[in-house]
Amino acid sequence: MVCERLFIRSSQPSSRLRVAVLRAFGANLGQGILIRPGVRIKSPWKLSVGDRCWIGEEVWIHNQAEVSIGADVVLSQGTFLTTGSHAYREDMALVTRPVTIEDGAWVTSRCVVLAGTHLGRSAMVLPNTVIHGVIAPNAMVGTPTGTVIGTRFPQDDPRGAGTDPAPL
Repeated sequence: MVCERLFIRSSQPSSRLRVAVLRAFGANLGQGILIRPGVRIKSPWKLSVGDRCWIGEEVWIHNQAEVSIGADVVLSQGTFLTTGSHAYREDMALVTRPVTIEDGAWVTSRCVVLAGTHLGRSAMVLPNTVIHGVIAPNAMVGTPTGTVIGTRFPQDDPRGAGTDPAPL
């Protein structure tokens, strides 16, 4: 945590220093990666990033499971990527699933990438979009309108049981 605060999240100008520190803590990082100030990475040893990637300011990779990012990927500023959630209708136990982002994908600013996401090659996620599941190669995904999809506790759902949203 101290190294993250001093070397990764700090505003010091050296992306090479950030990359070196992450490698020292077990991250598998390719060549030509640019990591901007303010980036947070929970578990560097569970992170793999391909060549020529750009990770923007204030990106948070909360990786409690493996995160695999291909080559030539952009994670724009303010994006949050998480591999964990909770069994919120049960005992609140931690549930983790890996995240994969294929070569050439672009996750634009302030997006949320949820556990279990597989973002296809050259796909693009538009600003402020939440994604999960499988996103096809070359797809462009945008922010949907807010829609009620169910209730947190099934007994309160007027549509009855079995109306859970897609799992994370």
